[in-house]
Amino acid sequence: MDFELSDEQRAFAETARQFAEAELAPHAARWDAESVFPRDAIAKAGELGFCGLYTPENAGGLALPRLDAALVFEEMAAVDPSTTAFISIHNMATWMLGTWATDAVRAHWGPLLASGEKLASYCLTEPGSGSDAASIKTRSERQGDEYVINGSKTFISGAGATDLLVLMARTGGAGAAGISAFAVPADTPGVSYGKKERKMGWNSQPTRQINFDGARIPAENLLGNEGDGFKIAMRGLDGGRINIATCSVGAAQGALDHALRYTSERQQFGRPLSSFQALQFKLADMATDLVAARQMVRLAASKLDTGAADASTFCAMAKRFATDAGFDVVNQGLQLHGGYGYLHEYPLERLLRDVRVHQILEGTNEIMRVIIARRLLQDASTAFLM
Repeated sequence: MDFELSDEQRAFAETARQFAEAELAPHAARWDAESVFPRDAIAKAGELGFCGLYTPENAGGLALPRLDAALVFEEMAAVDPSTTAFISIHNMATWMLGTWATDAVRAHWGPLLASGEKLASYCLTEPGSGSDAASIKTRSERQGDEYVINGSKTFISGAGATDLLVLMARTGGAGAAGISAFAVPADTPGVSYGKKERKMGWNSQPTRQINFDGARIPAENLLGNEGDGFKIAMRGLDGGRINIATCSVGAAQGALDHALRYTSERQQFGRPLSSFQALQFKLADMATDLVAARQMVRLAASKLDTGAADASTFCAMAKRFATDAGFDVVNQGLQLHGGYGYLHEYPLERLLRDVRVHQILEGTNEIMRVIIARRLLQDASTAFLM
């Protein structure tokens, strides 16, 4: 396996790094403190193609491999995991629309979303169905040339500030086979939004409940066919898990960079902290865990790009490992800063708050273990791990 990036990939990552340093780094702390949703910065990301990285070209996207998209998200997350995570969720929703929408809906919404002019939210989770996504109760009933939607979604990133909702709703009976997917304009009559949730992190993106009370949309806003919704949702989540794992890797890289600078500059007992072997060992472990997480994420992205049969399992592995390892690396980076790491003046506490939720969303890490264990137990051997 070739672990080296191409010159084109390195150039793309460098563009993302420069964007992050210029447009995210100077403002990330303020966005976090004031709960500002930075639409202008996201629009600038869209100008570089970062809002439609793997969206099909016929929907206005770049149609890049997931591996290339991961490089972009990692660079941006090193300075602002919260904003980057929203951009990654927007990418997932935009890809869903670009892949399964009717020609008319794709032609209208695709370029708007891929350019970052308009933004999308992904609406799967409900108050009574978190990990058990197949049990959702929001219903969408066909009435002539329209669908009428009733129900609610919760923990929706960007809700109330985005323009399109990629919604999973029940059109049939119980279970996964009864779920369909829809593109719902966010200002549709009958769509309302709950209070803005106060969160531990991810403060540069709003999170709200969304309520649907007789909301009517054209029948052409169905994505794929009736009953395809759960399949679409799960395919989206494979990529979404890579995206969130990548955001953890990026945050870990940012934390390690800060820790290296701080321990080289900070003096105690007449010499730099970096000269103490105990702290050198801690830095070495952080770097090792970071590289292991990065390589697992890139392996999963590669499998998703090639359509490997075990791609979903590796996406689950990458999400579980990278989000756990990323949190640990950021936590150790904060520890190396001592009391200063606990202050808002340093970015470590913000990075730590932002990455904590990565172990929960896109399927909790406990659910990732269930997915992995099921694959292990259904196979006669573990040859797929090779």
